[in-house]
Amino acid sequence: MARGKIQIKRIENATNRQVTYSKRRNGLFKKANELTVLCDAKVSLLMVSSSGKFREFISPSTTTKQVYDEYQKLLGIDLWKSHYETMQENLKKLKETNKILKRQIRQRLGECLNDLRFADLLSLEKEMETAVEVVRLRKEKLIMNQIQTKTKKIRNAAGCNNRLYEFDMDDPHYGLVEDGVGYYDSAVIGYSANDPHNVFPLRLQPSHHHHPNLHHGGGGGSDRTTYTLL
Repeated sequence: MARGKIQIKRIENATNRQVTYSKRRNGLFKKANELTVLCDAKVSLLMVSSSGKFREFISPSTTTKQVYDEYQKLLGIDLWKSHYETMQENLKKLKETNKILKRQIRQRLGECLNDLRFADLLSLEKEMETAVEVVRLRKEKLIMNQIQTKTKKIRNAAGCNNRLYEFDMDDPHYGLVEDGVGYYDSAVIGYSANDPHNVFPLRLQPSHHHHPNLHHGGGGGSDRTTYTLL
């Protein structure tokens, strides 16, 4: 039974279209390989699917570049000439832009001003004044941020100091070491949990305990000084 003739038109169903593409692509690659083996031909196939996937077949005896070079040689054309000219034109524009930017930078440093007209000098002066204003505003903002940070640290330190003095008033056995009073021999170092760099000495109240066992048997007596910690 003969197969029906297939009408050549775009397949609307996406799944069927992809299946047909894969089958016929493999068939083309198979025929290209047969031409390479049977006829010693140099075959190059480039295929891009509707989904953007690229597939290529190239005879093992050659490369894609060699095929392009032979194509240009046989037809007497240059595939890269127009592209090269476009690249050269873009490079020329980039060099000119770079030259202008360098000159503008030197002008903002007070150089290359002799060739500027009066209007150009006024425009340059206005641009630099605007830039200076932007820099000044940024500097002031940084200063205000630093002031706020320092103020907060001072406020926290003052609050910690006030709590320590209140603690000193509530319990005379503990407290801050007063200058010149002479408590430094019985002091320990304390610090704030919120700010470990805020170190301060604490006064401890010594208490003497006598151990009667140490006096038994005619031995010499000994006192032990202990400090009660909070």
